[in-house]
Amino acid sequence: MTAVLRRIHKFRNICHHVHFGISTNSGSQKEFLIQGELHTPVMVNEVLECLQPQPGQVFIDMTFGAGGHSERILESAPDIRLIVLDRDPVAYSIARRLAVKFPGQVEPLLGRFSELPVLLRSRGIRHNSIDGILFDFGCSSMQFDVAERGFSVSKNGPLDMRMDGPRFPEEPTVADVLAKVDEEDLVKILKVYGEEKQAKKIARAVIESRYMFKKLETTSELGDLVASVCVDEERLDKLQRHAHCATKTFQALRIFVNNEVNELNFGMIIAETYLKVGGKLVTLTFHSLEDRIVKRHLLGNVIDNAINPLPLKYTNSSLWYDRNEVDSLLHTNWKLMHKHVLTPSVEEVTVNPRSRSAKLRAATKVSNSFV
Repeated sequence: MTAVLRRIHKFRNICHHVHFGISTNSGSQKEFLIQGELHTPVMVNEVLECLQPQPGQVFIDMTFGAGGHSERILESAPDIRLIVLDRDPVAYSIARRLAVKFPGQVEPLLGRFSELPVLLRSRGIRHNSIDGILFDFGCSSMQFDVAERGFSVSKNGPLDMRMDGPRFPEEPTVADVLAKVDEEDLVKILKVYGEEKQAKKIARAVIESRYMFKKLETTSELGDLVASVCVDEERLDKLQRHAHCATKTFQALRIFVNNEVNELNFGMIIAETYLKVGGKLVTLTFHSLEDRIVKRHLLGNVIDNAINPLPLKYTNSSLWYDRNEVDSLLHTNWKLMHKHVLTPSVEEVTVNPRSRSAKLRAATKVSNSFV
C-alpha cells in the first residue's frame, strides 16, 4: 500500500504539468525470444532517413523492444556502435542475442531512462558524444501480445502492466492501484493519462466494485466493468474499426503504474545532454500526451526541466518582458527537420495496423545548453 500511495502522491505533484504539456520464463515470452525478429518496426525507412547513419558512428536506441529499428540501423552502415536500452527483461534478453549477431557493435543495457546516466557513466560514455538517439515510445507489441503481462484488454490475464516485469516486485500493479486509489485521484489519472471522457463514471464504478464483489484482478474483469459503464457508446479507432471502450482506461493505468510521463520527460533531457552538436534525435509517439511532451521539448517550451503547462502562443497583455527574457523563453537547442509531424503511409498502416497512430518528429541538436 505504501508504494501505491507514494506513486499517487508523485502523480498529484506533476498532474497539472502533464495535462497541459510476470516471470520472464513463461511460454509466451519464450516464444518472443525465439521470434523477436518477426516484429515489424514502425516507419523504419523514415527513421533511417532522419538518422542518416554513417560508418563508425555511435547511436542509442532508448526503447529497444524487439530490436526491429536497432537491427536496421546496424545493417545500414559498417562499424556502427549501438547502445540499446530497455526496462523490460524480455527485451534485454533479445538485445543480448543481437549483440551476439553483431559482435563488438551492440551494448545491451537493462534499465529505465532515469537509470541511463549511471549506466552510461559506468561505460565511459560522456556528455555530447552520441551521434543519434531514437525513441519509440509506448508499449511494444510483445508486451501487448503476452496475456500474462496484463497490457491488453483483448487477452485475459492478471492486472499487472509493469514494464519492468519482476525487477521491482515492490512496485504496485494495476490491481494494487485499483484496490487502494481514491475516487478523485482515479478520475484525474483517467482524464490526464487516458483523455477518457467517461472518467468520472468509470472511477465511480471501480470504487463501488470494491464493496459489491471481489477485488479487480484480471484484464477481463476491468474490461467488463468499463463496458458496463459505457454500454450505449460505440468507439472506433483511426481505421474505423471497433475499439473496446476500456482501451483508454488501460492506457491511463499503464502510464501511471510505469511512471511513463516522468520517464519520457527525463529521457528527452538525457537526449539533449548526450547528443553532440549536429547529432540527430528521432521520436515515435503513439498518443497526444506523448507527442505534446516531445513537441514542447523540441520547441524549447520547458521550465525547470519540465514542459510548460501553456503553449508558446499563449499571450498576456498585462505582462512585459525585456529582450533577454524573451530570448531565454524562446531559446531551443533543436532545429526541426520537418515543418510538420510525419505519419505512416497508407501502405504501411495496411500491412501493420498498429502503426496507425504513430507520429514521427526529428530534430538536429544545434547548440549546447546554457550553463
